[in-house]
Amino acid sequence: MPQDDTLSSVVDLLVIGGGINGVGVARDAAGRGLKVYLCEKDDLAEHTSSASTKLIHGGLRYLELYDFKLVHHALREREVLLQSAPHIIHPLRFVLPHHQALRPKWMIQLGLFLYDHLGGRKKLPGSRRIDLTKHVAGKALKKSYRAGFEYSDCWVHDARLVVLSAMDAATHGAIIATHTCCIGLSREPSHWTATLRNERDGTDFTVQAKAVVNAAGPWVERVLETGIKTEISHGVRYVKGSHIVVPRLFDHDYAYIFQHGDGRVLFAIPFERNFTLLGTTDIELESLPEKVAITQAEIDYICQAVSEYFDQSVQPNEVIWSFSGVRPLYDDAAGNASRVTRDYNLHLDCAQAPILSVYGGKITTYRKLAEEVLALLSTCMPIEKGAWTETSRLPGGDIEGGDFEQFLVQCASHYPWLPPDLLREYAGLYGTQIARLLANCDAKEGLGIHFGGDLYECEVRYLVSHEYAESAEDIVWRRTKRGLAMSAEEIERLGTWLDSR
Repeated sequence: MPQDDTLSSVVDLLVIGGGINGVGVARDAAGRGLKVYLCEKDDLAEHTSSASTKLIHGGLRYLELYDFKLVHHALREREVLLQSAPHIIHPLRFVLPHHQALRPKWMIQLGLFLYDHLGGRKKLPGSRRIDLTKHVAGKALKKSYRAGFEYSDCWVHDARLVVLSAMDAATHGAIIATHTCCIGLSREPSHWTATLRNERDGTDFTVQAKAVVNAAGPWVERVLETGIKTEISHGVRYVKGSHIVVPRLFDHDYAYIFQHGDGRVLFAIPFERNFTLLGTTDIELESLPEKVAITQAEIDYICQAVSEYFDQSVQPNEVIWSFSGVRPLYDDAAGNASRVTRDYNLHLDCAQAPILSVYGGKITTYRKLAEEVLALLSTCMPIEKGAWTETSRLPGGDIEGGDFEQFLVQCASHYPWLPPDLLREYAGLYGTQIARLLANCDAKEGLGIHFGGDLYECEVRYLVSHEYAESAEDIVWRRTKRGLAMSAEEIERLGTWLDSR
């Protein structure tokens, strides 16, 4: 989906950063009639926003930090987002085995009671105590875990949530410029002049904007250093989180949340049919690295922590894939990285043309964050239209009644020639956009070149044309997770094919 880098007039809003917060702001602002330009130095969701635990959740452990405001907002947003994108956001039941040496049962039960009631839960079932000697999830656990609890949260394809929000922003008129880096900001009383660099060919150009939203995630302070001096009350703490993917560890659809002796919790989540996602770590970094990757110590930590619960221990040599990201957490002076708030802080400087910088935040609250950004900007620039995203649907999410399984039945009737597993994958990735994906196909042969796994030419062309994908990595690790079933040679072949187009 190429964009025109030339602008005939000053835009209302320049958004710097194509992660979840940046695209959320661009979408909300464009839907209110503002002329929006978003620049992202790499691919959409290439960094922090694609390195999450893939959850839309209230954050059960944040109750222990007395962060009730964050949990309340996140639980409320959980059901809003589920309604907006039922193809990429699914309800998920979690099992929490009781560890006798750690938190007592009464404390867990009290926490789950609060979790059930803090956010005005409507659709998802509540929590309950379970007997692990009889519950299906108990079979994969050590026999010493006899009691536990079950509660609800949601799974999300995090990178797709970013891409779909960007697509919706573009539908409302926003320009989404990927591989476009902001290398300079110059401030005038009435507007900003941003110098941007097209990273594909190295050419520079300028964009003028009445206001700037700095949503650069871990790079938020670097953006401020490109030409603007503004007071920052705290700043950013860089906390690295890593996950591993291993062959599926259990034969059911429940996820697990495990308590660990160091105070952290770890997740074991069904992932892409044949795998289990395990994580996460919290490693504080003194500075922001250019590239971030999991260490052997982190792999060993995750394997050891979950092996305390599973009947069959998880070994480091079972790891098929791993990913890491740097969480740009707002510095609230907490001593322990795992206790730093996951809530966001918005810093508005409107001494002249306004600039608003976003610190921290989490995927679950991105829509609410965008609303608050627009509310703050409205105090120093005219924004005529009000909030609108709470009842909106993301591309592909306009599934009748939000009933994904019934939608899947309809798809099976419409595309009887598609293998059932591939049909479910297409429906889960693209929702009602499956009609656009398969517009020119009436048989499996119409899918075109088979690149490996379940990746076909038809899907690749769709992702390049409509979802800002440019490289093999964009396609097999962010727009999809096809890379899990592809060899390095197959992925390289895809890259060569893309380069030759």
